[in-house]
Amino acid sequence: MADFGGSELETFRADVRTWIEANFPASLKGRPNPMMREERTKPTADQEAWRKAMGEKGWGTPTWPKEYGGGGLSPAQGRIVQQELARAGAYNPIGGMGVMMFGPTLLEYGAEAQKQEHIPPIVRGDLQWCQGYSEPGAGSDLASLQTRAEDKGDHFLINGQKIWTSGAQFADWCFCLVRTDTSKKHEGISFVLIDMHQPGVEVRPIKLIAGSSPFCETFFTNAVALKKNLVGPLNGGWTIGKRLLQHERSGLSGGGGGGFGGSAAPEELAKTYVGVDEEGRIADHDLRTRVVQNAIDLRAFQLTAMRAMSEAKGNQGPTAATSIMKNAATRTLQDRAELTLEIMGHQGLGWEGDGFSRDELAAVRGWLGGKATTIYGGSQEIQSNIISKRILGLPDLTQSSK
Repeated sequence: MADFGGSELETFRADVRTWIEANFPASLKGRPNPMMREERTKPTADQEAWRKAMGEKGWGTPTWPKEYGGGGLSPAQGRIVQQELARAGAYNPIGGMGVMMFGPTLLEYGAEAQKQEHIPPIVRGDLQWCQGYSEPGAGSDLASLQTRAEDKGDHFLINGQKIWTSGAQFADWCFCLVRTDTSKKHEGISFVLIDMHQPGVEVRPIKLIAGSSPFCETFFTNAVALKKNLVGPLNGGWTIGKRLLQHERSGLSGGGGGGFGGSAAPEELAKTYVGVDEEGRIADHDLRTRVVQNAIDLRAFQLTAMRAMSEAKGNQGPTAATSIMKNAATRTLQDRAELTLEIMGHQGLGWEGDGFSRDELAAVRGWLGGKATTIYGGSQEIQSNIISKRILGLPDLTQSSK
């Protein structure tokens, strides 16, 4: 994929703008991506038309290879597509775990037949994926997982339980780490793909403090995974699973969860709720300082994340540096949500009722839901361990003291 020069890129930008104007339904302008909602409803005709248009164009996954339905664009062109979508008030209707985590991993580790089968539906947004990693007894120590996959010739028989399975109630497929050898820990794990629409798969949503159920318990009882859906070698799933986590952290740090604290920026909310001084600035000096600092932190992070993602696409893909980005993103966005509620005052304490606007209620639930971001995708503490060992090269004090 060649990276075009300035004039070619401007011509491409004009073409993108024209295409979006012709295909993006005006009724959806400025509206949030329905895929980001934790409670899903049947898509409208305009939402479905937009998804199909973007899927057929391949611009939902603009830099993925064209032979699998992706856009086949350079990183610079991909950024232009994102910029023009934002300019038009349009969202990218192609997303989810298939795009953020599984697709990039399959493109790197999958057999050709697996790519041909699974990548095009992800690109079109036809199917949704969920992640089968954590278990009740295997969270931070993921390699302790006990979900068994028993070899039955042409298939594996899956028995066990996964937890915190985000979006499992909506998923068509699950990419799952399973134990295929009980005599080894890391070397006894395989990476398999499981059809969620089969007997033996039970999903139970878990209601969280924010009142929603984005996470689930998932039970496998004699569920089947065909041998063709083993990704990579038998007992070689740990390497693939770790790589996928790097893609996950890259996606989370690149803007996932940006909705904490409502739709409007704190600097705009403060002018409404707190008021302005004679120079048009936020009236409360201390609040003004903290709002500006958070805006600077967020913008600095966004620019760094864009550079890191561009470099990752041009080199070997995500690295351990995604742990730094994940920690920085979640902390900055949590601070932003706290500021939002502080600005709203008593109007930022609502749970339900006519005395609060929709945005005020969303801010409260977003603030509560955002508390999970320093836990999921690898907790803040786990990321700090990765940073200390793999980036800073610091010694393992536990091991050195023995």
